[in-house]
Parts: sequence; C-alpha cells; structure tokens
Amino acid sequence: MSTETKAVPDEPAKPELEPTKIFKCRDAACRAWVREEFATEQQVCPICGGPMLRSIRHLPAIPGVKKKRKAPVKRK
Repeated sequence: MSTETKAVPDEPAKPELEPTKIFKCRDAACRAWVREEFATEQQVCPICGGPMLRSIRHLPAIPGVKKKRKAPVKRK
C-alpha cells in the first residue's frame, strides 16, 4: 500500500464580498436588480418597467469601477 497523499488542485480564491448598494424591483415576481453604479436616474426596472427600491447586497467588488459619491454639502 502506498502512503502517498494525492495533490489536491488549488481551488481559486473566493472573492471578498463587500456591502454594495443596489436597486431591486419592487414587484415580488420580478427578480431584477442592478448595482447603484449602473442604475439609471429614472430608477425603473430594466425587466418589467416597475419601480425600484434601494437595498444592499454583499457582492464582490468590480475592479476599475468607481462608486458614485454624493455631492459634498456646502457649508455657509
């Protein structure tokens, strides 16, 4: 009997998830959602045309995509 251990191929590293702002369709039957960075100003569901709600999902970061920042508040 051989006591050699078989080499297990390295599994690819799972991407780190981070809380990501999204818009999801308000209609429970529609499962559409979009990252805030890619949402349109109208906030209309791209699948059914219904209204969208803000939410958060834990998703992998997309390299090279900058998150939208809110405009700074001007102080008097």
